[in-house]
Amino acid sequence: MLDDFYTLNQIAPQGEGKYICRITLNPAHPIFAGHFPGNPITPGVCMLQIIKELTEKITQKKLFLSKTSQVKFMTLINPHTAGELSLQMELIEQPETIVVKNITSFGDTIALKLTNTYKIC
Repeated sequence: MLDDFYTLNQIAPQGEGKYICRITLNPAHPIFAGHFPGNPITPGVCMLQIIKELTEKITQKKLFLSKTSQVKFMTLINPHTAGELSLQMELIEQPETIVVKNITSFGDTIALKLTNTYKIC
């Protein structure tokens, strides 16, 4: 869905249900031209989509976001200054859903914390 918006560099398993995903944002993507001109920031909805796509890649399952909670955007993500992101993900698989706890950061800065619940399609 987010064609060429980011590049997945690595998915590193960290133990049962835990992963660190490393991505690089594409600052030349057209989304950044409109959000916002001269001062690009990564839209929150794009971060939600990235987390969904990474979860689908890890689980090899098609998912539907049914609930998001405890969402905290801690700082703006500018693709020019914070283009390399680390997403710590803990996946809790249940019979019909997957709960994902995520912390997204760049360097030592935490940018986003959230918990998503996905229905398995």
